[in-house]
Amino acid sequence: MASERITWIGLGNIGRAMARNIAEKGPQTEPVTLYNRTASKATTFASTLPANKATVSTSLSDAVSTATIIFICVGDDAALDAVISGLPTTSLSSKIIVDCSTVHPDTSRKVHSTLASHGASFIACPVFGAPAAATAGQLVVVPAGDASSIDRIKPFLDGVTSKATISMAGEDVGRATTLKILGNTFILNTVETVAEGLVTAEKCGLGADVYQQFMHTFFPGPFALYADRMITGDYYKREEPLFAVDLARKDLRHAASLAGEAGVRLRSVEVTDQYLQKVKEEKGVKGDIAGVYGAVRKESGLEFDN
Repeated sequence: MASERITWIGLGNIGRAMARNIAEKGPQTEPVTLYNRTASKATTFASTLPANKATVSTSLSDAVSTATIIFICVGDDAALDAVISGLPTTSLSSKIIVDCSTVHPDTSRKVHSTLASHGASFIACPVFGAPAAATAGQLVVVPAGDASSIDRIKPFLDGVTSKATISMAGEDVGRATTLKILGNTFILNTVETVAEGLVTAEKCGLGADVYQQFMHTFFPGPFALYADRMITGDYYKREEPLFAVDLARKDLRHAASLAGEAGVRLRSVEVTDQYLQKVKEEKGVKGDIAGVYGAVRKESGLEFDN
């Protein structure tokens, strides 16, 4: 495993945390190569890592030329397509490309087909967890694809970036991103439900603080923390979103598409997306999914900012 050479592409909130954990705790002996479309972002991030843990490449071709395993974590399907189309096809043979992005299952399948034609192995490996969980190496990873390739990437997942694995070794890569899309739907709809509960508790006189206590008692963890972010006003005070509204709405569109193809209507997705649309109108691209609290507040006759 020490012979593996790692390249990391994409440095969003989750990507930075995963890249840091691999650079600092992974089994590789060579520095991780970092590549980002905005080179300065990669350079700035590399400066926060210990010496000799990472190098920066300003060329995508150079970044992957000597890598044996290439991790990708970008924001959406278009960004993934741009990375894949920019890879040097003549030097992909025998490489493992691991995509940790949240994309439509058909996008994963298309990438798999494209890379297979160039002799590369593709693993769809979306991840579950907030940025804080990613920083702590406590993500849940969902790898699907060739079993031997999954075995090779496990030392960079188990105990390094993740606390648990839902493996789909040997299966259709689209199954991993299907689970990710449906899982994100559950998360987004639950955040919306928390927002409705807090606003109703405030409006009816119970008090949002009591509902917040209920959340911590019965649902300690991520959803209680969302209640905290709503009550404290973090949902509108942040300079950068933890889960950007545009990415959340992309996930909901994918979920609705999958459901529609299966003859299912996800009504809760429609409700959540309507509120997220209001968040986008209020806060633009910096809107965070916790802003559904503000959207519910405003619909209920309160100010968006609490």
